[in-house]
Amino acid sequence: MGRLTTHVLDTANGRPAVGVHITVSRVEAGAAHQLATAVTNHDGRVDAPMLEGDALVPGIYELAFHVGAYFAAAGEHDPLSFLDVIPIRFGVADTAAHYHVPLLVTPWSYATYRGS
Repeated sequence: MGRLTTHVLDTANGRPAVGVHITVSRVEAGAAHQLATAVTNHDGRVDAPMLEGDALVPGIYELAFHVGAYFAAAGEHDPLSFLDVIPIRFGVADTAAHYHVPLLVTPWSYATYRGS
């Protein structure tokens, strides 16, 4: 069964990013339609797949990571931080596959990749 998972690592502080709000949307005709939300746990992961089974269909998706609020709550910097919401758009072709999209983040930079 196909699924979409994610996790967030605070690489500036060398720890999982706890409490990051994440949304997943499907992008159709240039508009994003929100499908689900989650908040990262003590391990920087969400407790269940963001999407799985019949909810994961071929198409373009967007994960939006609300990291500005995370870093502000952690006292890392002011609310008008450099990074606020990080959108990552990606395609899903094989709905039987596992799509893992992690985020490695600091208050000033980020990286992502397709994990396993």
